[in-house]
Amino acid sequence: MTLRGLSLLVAASALTLVADTALADPFKLKIACTATSDCASAMVARDQGIFAKHGLDADVALIGINTNIPPAIVSDSIQIGGPTSPVFLQAVDGGLDLVAVAGASVMDPAESKTIAAVARTGVVIKEPKDFVGKKVGAPGIGAFLHVLFRKWLIEKGVDPKSVNFVEVTFPTMNDALKSGSVDAVLTAEPFVTRIKAAGNGDVAALYAADLARADPIIFYAASRKFAEAHPDVIKAFRDSIAEAAPIVNSDREAASQSIAKFTKMPIDLVRLTKPDLAKPDLKGSDLAWWIETMKQQDMLQGTPDLDKLVLP
Repeated sequence: MTLRGLSLLVAASALTLVADTALADPFKLKIACTATSDCASAMVARDQGIFAKHGLDADVALIGINTNIPPAIVSDSIQIGGPTSPVFLQAVDGGLDLVAVAGASVMDPAESKTIAAVARTGVVIKEPKDFVGKKVGAPGIGAFLHVLFRKWLIEKGVDPKSVNFVEVTFPTMNDALKSGSVDAVLTAEPFVTRIKAAGNGDVAALYAADLARADPIIFYAASRKFAEAHPDVIKAFRDSIAEAAPIVNSDREAASQSIAKFTKMPIDLVRLTKPDLAKPDLKGSDLAWWIETMKQQDMLQGTPDLDKLVLP
């Protein structure tokens, strides 16, 4: 073989390798999550060029309320969103043809103390029954924190219907407590620290720690139509998330920088709290506990098929 022939062969091999690991042309992909650390793997994948390396021109946008994610996916305003497990399951139960494509975050018993019900300063809540009659702000009715808190109330012998729940976005919880428009909020770090530092509230219950679960919090979902029509995009997305997740779990500074950039929270505040555990692997059976919990709360009309919830 001539030197020129050898050079051409090497070049062709290199192009084949690139084609195997990334899309031939950058695919514009719109992703959206709420202002939490749960989608940190997507934030890191964007900021560290991992999406770009896999051929994705990905934009990760902020969405105020988690329950707005499924409609945004169906309308094609976004192609991939980070719904909480309950929001996803309720959307599927309601007839939306959504499918999970990768895991984002899971509950970690060791870190669950970062989730809390925070009572407004001057509102006395010492035990579960003290929430009866109170107005409690949740970042999405039917979303993760709301369903988890209702599960905790049931476990403690309190009827969730005796509590008045309203929607309050994470960034506005501090002001909602300060103004007195709610008696308590269901939130997580770094918002807990921010509220306490402002003197507007304090922790009333570490309900997630009490439940001590290890189930999915948020995962990445798409419409089944989009996922099946773009298998190469889904593969590139999954590969990107699989590469970014270990960075989230091991490099706290890198994760904190990306979370602060996405949530618009001060970096010093974000650094105080370890992000939720990123776990890209997801299977249908991981959602069994959530289905059971939601049926207990009369949130599902049927029983979603575990075998169809996650894209193979």
